[in-house]
Amino acid sequence: MSCEGFSASEVDSMPDRIAGAFTGMTVLITGGTGFMGKVLVEKLLRKCTDIEHIILLVRTKKGKNPKQRLEEMFNGELFEKVRTMRGGVEPLLEKVSIVSGDVGEPDLALSAEDRQRIIRDVDYIIHAAATIRFDEELKRAVMLNVRGTKLMVELAKECKKLKLFIHVSTSYCHLHEKLLEEKPYPPPADPHQIIQAMEWMDDETVAAVTPKVLNKLPNSYAYTKALGEALVVEAMPQLPVMVLRPSIVIPIWQEPIPGWTDNINGPTGLLIGAGKGVIRSMYCKSNSYADYLPVDVFINGIMIVVWNYVKYGDKAANVINFTSSAEIKVTWSEMIDAGREIIMNRLPLNGVAWYPGGSMKHSRLYHNICVFFFHWIPAMIVDTLLFCLGYKPVLCRVQRRITKGFEVFEYYTNNQWDFKSDIAQTVRQRLNARERRDYKVDAVGLDIIKYFEDCIRSARIFILKEYDDTIPAARRHMKVMWCVDRITRLLFWGLMIYWLSGWLSSFYSFMVDAQETPTAVTIDA
Repeated sequence: MSCEGFSASEVDSMPDRIAGAFTGMTVLITGGTGFMGKVLVEKLLRKCTDIEHIILLVRTKKGKNPKQRLEEMFNGELFEKVRTMRGGVEPLLEKVSIVSGDVGEPDLALSAEDRQRIIRDVDYIIHAAATIRFDEELKRAVMLNVRGTKLMVELAKECKKLKLFIHVSTSYCHLHEKLLEEKPYPPPADPHQIIQAMEWMDDETVAAVTPKVLNKLPNSYAYTKALGEALVVEAMPQLPVMVLRPSIVIPIWQEPIPGWTDNINGPTGLLIGAGKGVIRSMYCKSNSYADYLPVDVFINGIMIVVWNYVKYGDKAANVINFTSSAEIKVTWSEMIDAGREIIMNRLPLNGVAWYPGGSMKHSRLYHNICVFFFHWIPAMIVDTLLFCLGYKPVLCRVQRRITKGFEVFEYYTNNQWDFKSDIAQTVRQRLNARERRDYKVDAVGLDIIKYFEDCIRSARIFILKEYDDTIPAARRHMKVMWCVDRITRLLFWGLMIYWLSGWLSSFYSFMVDAQETPTAVTIDA
């Protein structure tokens, strides 16, 4: 039997209503060349063969015209499966086109011709473009995440055939709510006033007022995503709108390439940094957990809610949390332990700076001491050696980036949030067996260790360019670094014992001398 008691042929014979919701439709996607956008475009091309057209709103790039950028994307490893299915790149180019634009610029930097094309042809808008840098300057974050969203909403209001506008928000944009429900929340400020203020303020003034503007929020990302979401909620009476709140989006779980990603942000970067031996201490509540969502699960969710909205017209369910912690929780310590075991015993990384080790610290003082001794001192020693050998120093620069990342990371690892996901759970019940298989949105069958291994293997290949034929050499290097680590530890503790014994000997001699020296006593007559 294949799925839920049905045979494979019975499952294959069931209708794919999700793909049917995109038949004859023109879809406009912002952020279509980003991590999430690429996975969305690939899935639409692979599953929705009768989709009319996909339009990507993309910033211009020097030296490359729109067709060249598409060809480059479609020739990537992510699109290998759909290229094979569709007979090469050309059939994909017939289904997808680019319009030059920028959500961070006035009027989206669209030409009059492209704007009219969108207004005339588009049925669905999926607005996923945003800056996801947590340390982004406030003015730029507002221009992209807030004003950009406002301009997209205004464009949607002009579209003559629009059936649905989807805004990709985040489940971490209302951080004052320890339990995030599937409903709108008041924004931290008036988004219209913030846009106006950022438009006339110069960069120096914005930098000066940023701490006061953010108030208790930890970064510009959470602040501006909350403001952007508020603008979409404001438009709900006039537009068919849905707000989707994914949690931390991480590499692909199942398809088309398990573990694929095009960046090392989030947990993948943490595992790579620890695996390379450059991260050896973290200030973190090891028994707490974050909420993660594989990118392919979220993309499946987008397609499902489009179908559900068009089919059932459930306009009340227009704010949906896409989260996983209701079904599966992985603590920080479990994640790090799993990653360490995989990297040390199965998939070692090339050229590790030190043997992977270290731990999570509950004390900030202890963490800071460990960072000084095990991050900065080795980095300075290695960079000094590199400089003497005529190479460019790198480790101190890496440590500065890690330190900056920790400033963001620590806020989230030392706080805890939970999320309701009742709407997503309800929508799942409407899927047939084929749709549940082809648009996976539950955790059934998830093997955490296997998933982490896929993530590390894909990061080795697609990010670090370390292919499987380098694994034997990486294992040999790891053994050498194990020996270096143990010798260094022995020398360190040997020196500590030597220093301590010398100090105790001096202290003992001092006490003996003090006892043997007669004390002069003066008695006044």
